[in-house]
Amino acid sequence: MSDDLTAPLEAWAGELLSRLDSSKRRALLLKIARAVRERQSKRIGAQKNPDDSAYEPRKRNRTRKRPGARASVGRIKRQAMFAKLRTAKWLKVEVTAEGLAVGFEGRVARIAAVHQEGQLAPVDPHGPTYRYPRRALLGFTDDDYRLIRDMLIEHMEP
Repeated sequence: MSDDLTAPLEAWAGELLSRLDSSKRRALLLKIARAVRERQSKRIGAQKNPDDSAYEPRKRNRTRKRPGARASVGRIKRQAMFAKLRTAKWLKVEVTAEGLAVGFEGRVARIAAVHQEGQLAPVDPHGPTYRYPRRALLGFTDDDYRLIRDMLIEHMEP
């Protein structure tokens, strides 16, 4: 999922990063990773794909109510998707002297992957399966590349 996203960055940033000692490289990568996580979080909150298109909205619940039953208003369906996934608790940053990673771990990673790739997954643990629409939670925009480039250049200047 991330190999195709990082290839352009590694091509030109690797040379600059190799000139730094490991502690300075790690500090710079941590600063970059936090900035990228913040931008990813804001984009997820705005319900946008990396190409600036809107997420496909949730499908309407088509279950029929029996006559006379009160229908729930559906407050959750109107709220933005992935409200908790975009918090720092779930959107993790990992930095080593060799590189950085921004993403999800564990069960949350599986849920995010279903939406990222538009996979077929069960709606409930023992319920029917549904092909979720592709909603790219993680990805680089042109502004992200510019931000990383500017942070690298700013750090390299004396």
